[in-house]
Amino acid sequence: MPNTQEIGWKAVSKTGVVAAGGAKAVAAGIEILEAGGNAADAAAGTILALNVTDHGACSIGGEVPLLIFNAEKQEVKSLSGQGRAPLSQAAIDWYMENGIPNGDIKMAPVPSVVDLCTTTLKLYGTKTFADIVAPTLALLDAGGADWHSDLAVTLRRMVESEQKASGSREEKIQAASDRFYGRNGADTDIADALEGFYIDKGGFLRKADLAAHVTLVEDPVTVDYRGYTVYKCGTWTQGPYLCQALRLLEGFDLKAMGQFSADYVHVVTEALKLAMADRDAYYGDPEFVDVPLSKLLSDAYTEIRRPLIDMENASHEARPGDVDNMQPLKADGVFRPGVGGTTTCAVADRWGNVVAATPSANVYHAGGMVGPTGVSYGNRLRSLNTTPGHPNCIQPGKRPRITLTPTLVLKDGTPILAISVAGGDLQDQATMNLLLDFVEFDMLPEDAVTAPRFATAHHEDSFDPNPNRIETFGQAGSLTINDSVDERVREELGSRGHQLRTHGGAIAAPSMIHINKDDGMFYAAGDPAAGRHAAGLAEMKV
Repeated sequence: MPNTQEIGWKAVSKTGVVAAGGAKAVAAGIEILEAGGNAADAAAGTILALNVTDHGACSIGGEVPLLIFNAEKQEVKSLSGQGRAPLSQAAIDWYMENGIPNGDIKMAPVPSVVDLCTTTLKLYGTKTFADIVAPTLALLDAGGADWHSDLAVTLRRMVESEQKASGSREEKIQAASDRFYGRNGADTDIADALEGFYIDKGGFLRKADLAAHVTLVEDPVTVDYRGYTVYKCGTWTQGPYLCQALRLLEGFDLKAMGQFSADYVHVVTEALKLAMADRDAYYGDPEFVDVPLSKLLSDAYTEIRRPLIDMENASHEARPGDVDNMQPLKADGVFRPGVGGTTTCAVADRWGNVVAATPSANVYHAGGMVGPTGVSYGNRLRSLNTTPGHPNCIQPGKRPRITLTPTLVLKDGTPILAISVAGGDLQDQATMNLLLDFVEFDMLPEDAVTAPRFATAHHEDSFDPNPNRIETFGQAGSLTINDSVDERVREELGSRGHQLRTHGGAIAAPSMIHINKDDGMFYAAGDPAAGRHAAGLAEMKV
């Protein structure tokens, strides 16, 4: 049994914490920390375990963007654990003619979780693949689903390749990953089985797509807010719109407004609406499209967009800006629409390394859709669209602009927050709630994750590939807010034009870690109403 506190929804420790979805996945990460692993080791092990404990919300065949603060190099990097569209132009032509289907294997991107975990382990970890996959294999061996034994065989084949390979720890880990993807001269048995499964079920992915897959290590997007530096993955995620919204909110005294006041909820919601309009108009895989991100985050653009926030009235229009011509509104982009699974992982260790990751897949099983490898598939190609000329239009080998969006926050160069949220288009809205709870109102994770939250569906649906993007819009002026917020505040918001809906349960599913710079304590929590868990190590024996 790990040298840990009981796994619940919150934890305090000075030697390491894990906050994630399933309790047994948290236990896997803690077990790796206790064995001397660092945050990268524990994150990779937790992510693999989540694909068992939280299966349905995530999968080995899914995706997981990751942010890591590396204590040795004192830098943050983004790891693109996101699979791509098929390389075949014929496949892309089919999508453009027929659309990207729902509930069909054609909606599956290249599986990316395995290479994300091995890349994280290889570049930032200290353990072997065999070490970090051991807790997951124990979960699979315990059984519970038909595919468990098949996935255990697949993972043990990877361990076999690691152990047979010569060279450094890193080269051995690479051999394990190569076995899964059938590349660099490795045995292709797993890739052969995956390709056979794709063909049998009518999919477009092939061994060439698997062999071409690589986890890009990228510089993150950053913005400063009230003395904190917020880090997000690039525009292949929705993450940068959080940065845009924070820039808009810099011009308002949120603390003076008061937490959960009508003014506070209103201005945050309106800033999110403006930022999401730009997300929907401009974001896409930066390897394929020139996203004008520096302009979107610039002082000049922020200053012309901020006056669009009317403190007395909720906007019912989608209002992207014209960043190319530095105009607050895009002449042909503003419209007045009609009413209309993921899990979490955050880890910190005693050496100062911190990880935030968001594993997902929205797994489908209908008709035996797991296959002989035990690798199920997700729907993330539906986060692309078939709108010719759109920055997020499907192309061969293109990453979809996903909702998965982990967050790291530093102060004076030192990590202070790690946030991971499940909830599709709600993810960065919930992150905004938690971030402001901490920065503006001094709330620790256990208070922030259980505090009321609010969100809007005033945006395009990130999972609807309809080429007519206006038809994917959720609900103009919508505002969902927890019913624990004062009724008078809710009435005032309704009078400003917000289309209000009260909600008694969790709005999205957050996990959060705070590292106190003064005493070195870690504070971790996951919203218990959303099934999140956290645990911390006891004092390490030296």
